[in-house]
This record gives sequence, structure tokens and C-alpha cells, in this order.
Amino acid sequence: MRTVTAAAASAPPDRRTAPPSRLRRSWDRNWYAWAMVLPVVIVLAVLIFYPLGRGIWLSFTNLNEANQAAEICTKSITGSQVCDENPNPWEYAGLDNYVRVLTGQVGQFWEWTGITLIWTFVGVACHYGLGLGLAVMLNRPMRGRGLYRVLLVLPWAVPAFVSAFAWKFIFNERFGLVNSVLAAFGIDPVSWFADRWTSLFTAIVTNVWLGVPFMMVALLGGMQTIPGELYEAAEIDGASPWQRFRAITLPGLRPTSMTVILLGTIWTFNLFPIIFLVTEGEPAGQTEILVTGAYRAGFEGIRNYSLASTYGVLILSILLVFSVFYRRALRKQGEVW
Repeated sequence: MRTVTAAAASAPPDRRTAPPSRLRRSWDRNWYAWAMVLPVVIVLAVLIFYPLGRGIWLSFTNLNEANQAAEICTKSITGSQVCDENPNPWEYAGLDNYVRVLTGQVGQFWEWTGITLIWTFVGVACHYGLGLGLAVMLNRPMRGRGLYRVLLVLPWAVPAFVSAFAWKFIFNERFGLVNSVLAAFGIDPVSWFADRWTSLFTAIVTNVWLGVPFMMVALLGGMQTIPGELYEAAEIDGASPWQRFRAITLPGLRPTSMTVILLGTIWTFNLFPIIFLVTEGEPAGQTEILVTGAYRAGFEGIRNYSLASTYGVLILSILLVFSVFYRRALRKQGEVW
């Protein structure tokens, strides 16, 4: 009895090891997945997160081309370089840039926002409407369907700047194809870029030309996932083509439609090359949108990097708010996204 008691007394106390943390358990189970994701995270951090954070920080400063250097260097008569300390170096400015932009002291934020919303709404509506019509047409058995699909996708394969220059030439006042057709019918040539709305119309036409193929392909893929038995049953019940389209096609396309409309809205809202190359903001900057306004602030005249960053943050904020409300609307409709 004494031996057992002594052995029990000399044995170390039973210490229960603490359970591993949740992160540790996840690493132990899925370390290979973490290892495969890590390179992507590093690339995103370098190419997206760091520039995004840097841009947000610059929006709270007064950095521009004149004050970015700590020293101002000039050449003397003898040819030597003389450097003096910059009397007005860039510094933290708080919310000054946002106040100046939103109150209209700098730029034309609210006017550009209105043009951007019109540009985006009309463009996405035309993309979806025409894309849906072409997808319905190509989803039916027809002769030469494969050829039509290839031809309708071609505008999507052409670089955007090439299409922009082509459409700018088509709407040229003196040599453009559109005015030549109008002249053939006895109509006077139109100065397409001399009025805000006709100039914006040329940009929207170019945007529709570029954006419809993507919408068509996405919706066509969504249509092909709808079971054919539903159409057969509806046809047996005597449903007309319009009734089948409204009761089967549109509900079946809802998940695809919601996704492509969101993507189309974001892309069109930020679509820089069409406005910049087709209308060039004419007339007198009346067709500028937010992204072209940000570009001109950052790369034309005295380059105001902080102002361009402010526009970028405001654009990001608008799209984030839109995405949040869009997601809530989908949830209310029963869509899981």
C-alpha cells in the first residue's frame, strides 16, 4: 500500500492539453488548400490591395505634380544642378478633397455622375434586351446557327480601342458612313459630336456593339440549362410561345440574369475607353463620366493625384452601395447570392 501511494504521489499531475485553435484545426485539415491559395493572395495583395490602400490614403492628401518632390532642382548658368527644398511639400489634408469635389469647388462631380448613370442604365438595358433577343433566336434549331453565333461574338473579340476608333469614324461629320446614308436620303449631315445628347448617343451605340455579345453568350448558356421537358409540357397544355417565354424562360434565366446585370453595370460604369476615344468628352466636357474625369484630373494639366484618387474612392463607394442594395433585393426575391 505504501509503495502504490508513493508511486501515485511521485507521478506528475494529469494536465489536459488545450484544444487547438480553430485556425490551427483548419490548417491541419486543409493545409494543401491554403498552400494553393497563398500565391493568389500574394498576387492580389501586390496588384490590388496595396494600390487600393495607397489610393485611399492619397485621397486624404494634397499630392500633385507640383508638390510631389521634396526638392526642386534647376540648372544654373554654368550647367550645374542646384536643388532647393520644396517650399510647399505635399501633406495630409483630411477630408478637404471630398468636400471640394462634393460641393463643386473642383470638377463637376454631380453632372458627371448624372451622365454616368444615364450612360450605364441605357447601356445595360440595351445589352440585356438585345442579348436576350439574340439568345432566344440562337437557342432555336435553325440553319447556319453555328455561323451566326460566331459572327455575333466577333465584336466581343475585337479590342475595345479598335471598335472605338471605327465607330468614331462612322459618325464623322464629313466622311462618316452614317452621314453618307443620311445624305443619300436628302437629309443634312449631323454634327454628332457638337451636341451633348447626340455625342452621348454615339458612345452608347459603340458600347452596345461591344457589350451585347457577352450578354448574349451568358444568357444563351443559361437557356441551355433549362430542362426541355418544361417547354414540351407547356406546349402540350396549349401555351403560346410568349407564355412559354414568360413562364419558363425568364424565371429559368433569373440567376444568370441577376449576375450578368450586376457585372454589366459595374463594367459599363467604369468603361473608360469608349467615352475617352469616341466622344473625347465633347462638346466641352459635357459627355464626361466619372472615370474619364478622374483620368483628366490625374494625367492632364497639373496632375492632381490626390484629386484623381478621391474620384476613384467615390466611384468605388457608389458601386459598393449599389452592390449591397442589389444583393438585398435578390435575397428578398428568394435568390441566394
